[in-house]
Amino acid sequence: MADTCGQVLLGSGLTVLSHPLMYIKVLVQVGHEPLPPSLGRNLFGRQVYQLPGLFAYAKHIIKIDGKAGLFNGLAPRLCAGTIGTLVHSRVLQVSGTSQKAEEGSLQHVVNETTKEMIARSCATIVTHPFHVITLRCMVQFIGRETKYSGVFDSIVTVYKNEGVLGFFAGLIPRLLGDVLSLWICNMLAHLINTYAIDDSVSQMDLGFCHLFTGPMRPMLTYPFVLVSNLMAVNDCGLAGGLPPYASIYPTWVDCWRHLSLEGNMSRGNSLFFRKLPVGKTYAIDQKRFF
Repeated sequence: MADTCGQVLLGSGLTVLSHPLMYIKVLVQVGHEPLPPSLGRNLFGRQVYQLPGLFAYAKHIIKIDGKAGLFNGLAPRLCAGTIGTLVHSRVLQVSGTSQKAEEGSLQHVVNETTKEMIARSCATIVTHPFHVITLRCMVQFIGRETKYSGVFDSIVTVYKNEGVLGFFAGLIPRLLGDVLSLWICNMLAHLINTYAIDDSVSQMDLGFCHLFTGPMRPMLTYPFVLVSNLMAVNDCGLAGGLPPYASIYPTWVDCWRHLSLEGNMSRGNSLFFRKLPVGKTYAIDQKRFF
């Protein structure tokens, strides 16, 4: 229990610190670009027009809503983090020990990965309603709405407008991305541990190998995260979930297909060195940049 409480406190602290970053990332993901591009240099030193990065975007939010504005949606996100940690810990405890398998064997990896998959999936499903509310509280910045003003009021708003299913908008791609990345990274770590590292190191379990496979997870999951976030706010009555920021997508597959065709599957992945989208018009010297 003490370990779980420690995880909750640590997770809450990291959530507070990282919230402005997530807030800006979500606004970029839905296509909100309130600031014109500026002339800068890319990684190769060449002068190019770039969209404003993290700090310029943060200054824009502070100018409108003050420093507290950077923490819109924090309360439901803290609820999601706390409940998710408790559910994840509880499910792992209930699942107990799996079938006996030799340490480091493929069967052992499969058993442990299955337990982790079930625990993560349960935590994701239980906390997804708070995730939806968090995203909608953030996206309200675009249209200056106040539709989602608190955790309990937001729960009532979602239920009245969309019913129970509204709480789980965007859940499927989020689950798929988490499950696929978990299995791919764990299996790859097992292969590295088995075939690429000598026996003296292989006893260190999968932890050492995750130093190599860990950076792969964000790359694998980001398209799913992007689609999930867009579907969570799509056609929910907020300006950020309606044209021109987003088309109306019947399903998450349609959203995925549309983003793929536009080449926008990595939109918002980086908040630095952000190049201009093709064909986008900005009010700078009355020019159109291609």
